[in-house]
Amino acid sequence: MHRVRSRLRTSVEHGHGKFFRTRLLSLDNEQISKYIDKLDQEAAQIKQESFKLAWYMRGGISYHEVLHLSNAERQAISDLAKENIETTKKSNLPWF
Repeated sequence: MHRVRSRLRTSVEHGHGKFFRTRLLSLDNEQISKYIDKLDQEAAQIKQESFKLAWYMRGGISYHEVLHLSNAERQAISDLAKENIETTKKSNLPWF
């Protein structure tokens, strides 16, 4: 079983890397620069959202744990936090 997982992980890692290299090879220098800037912006947005989510969770989940969640998991927890904040505001309960 370990061998199968290792082979699967290796093929997935190479697949993503291959896709990225193929994408870059099809772009000119200006397009590559724009693409890298876009990736930097997306990474910064994920970090910012992860910090907020960790803060909202008040120790229930750490920043590093949030970073290891999938996008769908981060979104589900974020939606739950927003719902709870709205409920707290509507009920006039203290939020902090």
